[in-house]
Order: sequence, then C-alpha cells, then structure tokens
Amino acid sequence: MTSPADIVGKFITLEGGEGAGKSTQARRLAAALEERGLRVVLTREPGGSEGAEAVRELLMQGDERRWGPRAEALLFAAARADHVEKLIRPALKDGAWVICDRFIDSTRAYQGASGIEDAAILALHAFGSKALLPDRTILLTLPPERGVARATLRDGERADRFIARDAAFHGRVAACFDHIAEHEPERVRRVDADYGAERVTEAILTELADLLP
Repeated sequence: MTSPADIVGKFITLEGGEGAGKSTQARRLAAALEERGLRVVLTREPGGSEGAEAVRELLMQGDERRWGPRAEALLFAAARADHVEKLIRPALKDGAWVICDRFIDSTRAYQGASGIEDAAILALHAFGSKALLPDRTILLTLPPERGVARATLRDGERADRFIARDAAFHGRVAACFDHIAEHEPERVRRVDADYGAERVTEAILTELADLLP
C-alpha cells in the first residue's frame, strides 16, 4: 500500500481483462473525484512516463509471439519502474489522487497466464518499483469472451498483440485476476462491468467510500 510517511495522496488502480471498460471508468472516476475538489493525476500502463511509453510501443505492437513471457515480464517491470519513479510517487507525495489504468496486477494476471510465477513477478516489482501497491484496486469483471469481442470491435485493425491471443489465454487471465482478488480482499474490490457506464462508476465510488475525504 502507499503507506510511507512521505506519501500523502491516494493511489487507485483499475484492472480487468480486455474490453472491461477500464479506460472509460478511469476517466469517469477522475471527473467524479475532481468534482469533489480532489486533485487527480490520470495515467496508464504500460506507459505514463516518457521512458515507459517507449517501452509500451515495444510491448503492444507486432506479432503476439514477438516476446516470450520472461521478456514481457522484464519489459513491463522496466516500464513500471520508470513510471513509478517519474510520475506516480512524485504525484502521491504532492497530495494528488493517482488513477492508473492497469498496474502490477495486470502483469501478475497476463504473464501469470503465460506461466511466470507470481513470486518472480512480485520480486521484480519489489526491485524496480520498491513494491509500491495501490490503496485500492478496482477489478472490473466481465466474461472474457464478451470483453474480447468488445475490444476487437473497438480497436479493429489497431488491436494489440494481447487481444489477439486465444480464448484459453484470456480465460487464464480472468482466473489469475480472480485469484488475486480472493487473496487480497482489502485492496482488491470486484465491480461487475456488464452494466452501463454510469452504474459502473457509481459502484466504483461505493468501493472507494472509505478512502474519500
């Protein structure tokens, strides 16, 4: 959690499989928090800093076999380390609420679904990002096949190399997210994403109520 004494803001992440509406809800949540008078920094992973955005281009484009699971895990960890150092920690220290579209749990789910041990991913995170965890993670849940269909329709020919993977892979990703939520219920809260955007935002705010001023 973001508990060190030099951190005074709050760190919120949105997680879930393809097409669950993370980017939409991140924007809606940012607007809702700003209406409450909070200062918000909206960011994403991979990306969020100049160095991390450069790594994003390497990770998201090209054939789905471009990188093996170990190389992917290392690249995500490198991008996250730069993102945390250059943007997330400074914003938190300055008192902002940071909302991030994906973070460490996506690596745990996606690379975990490819066979990388959770302990190895967390060890990389401990080294690269000093084990920073969100104050609250919202896991947007949606049947994988419906989410992939949404994402494919949304992105068309611009679909990234993760969306292109088979149904079995996306099923394993969903199972990994469920495992994380079951074992970290204080941090990770499930929200059903199979509703209209406004209703989903309301549910997210309910799950953040104890953190709001």
